[in-house]
Amino acid sequence: MLFWWDPLYLVFALPALVLGLYAQAKVQAAYSRWLRVPARLTGLEAARRLLQAAGLYEVRLEGTPGHLTDHYDPTTKTLRLSPGVAGVASVASLAVAAHEIGHALQDAEGYWGLRARAALVPAVNFGSWLGPVLFLVGFLLRSPELVWVGVLFFAGAAVFALVTLPVELDASRRALRLLEGSGLLGTVEERAGAREVLRAAALTYVAALAQALSTLAYYAFLAMGMRRSEE
Repeated sequence: MLFWWDPLYLVFALPALVLGLYAQAKVQAAYSRWLRVPARLTGLEAARRLLQAAGLYEVRLEGTPGHLTDHYDPTTKTLRLSPGVAGVASVASLAVAAHEIGHALQDAEGYWGLRARAALVPAVNFGSWLGPVLFLVGFLLRSPELVWVGVLFFAGAAVFALVTLPVELDASRRALRLLEGSGLLGTVEERAGAREVLRAAALTYVAALAQALSTLAYYAFLAMGMRRSEE
């Protein structure tokens, strides 16, 4: 949260911003390319088959609106697929659906990262808005203590991004094993396409971590500068 323009912010944020834009372009390009390569089943049909093969009979399948809004909800054991994944028979659709089933497998096995991320959600939702507010109030009141409290609250977002990265990478590894073991990807080209889609998606989480850390570093730098000015 910035209420003034500080050119110094670009020093911290620009590399992460460039990485984020590159990651988004990469995932859109990979998804669009492999969406045009047909597969044997739609994302929904593949999800049903993979869930049964994995013994995840308690997981429900539902639709969700939007583009690439696919996700697994561990609180309700529900896998939700977007229209472009559920209704399209493509390599990209299979990769996305399998990735979400990877999360369902994590949930079934009690994977530490998924549990840690779920436990962090309430604190991150609370701290993501309160942290910048406390930081700004502390900055205006010239209170280094309040400023640092704001920094610590905002640090939760960086911790959340740090925990999310291995969770997503693990889900993608599980997805590839599922797809290769199921025979849904019949050619070397199709397997390479699924890996490309999943790796591109993983890069977005690397970018999210970089952005959270760069913003946290900027806030901490300002806080340290304020403390030095008070001495």
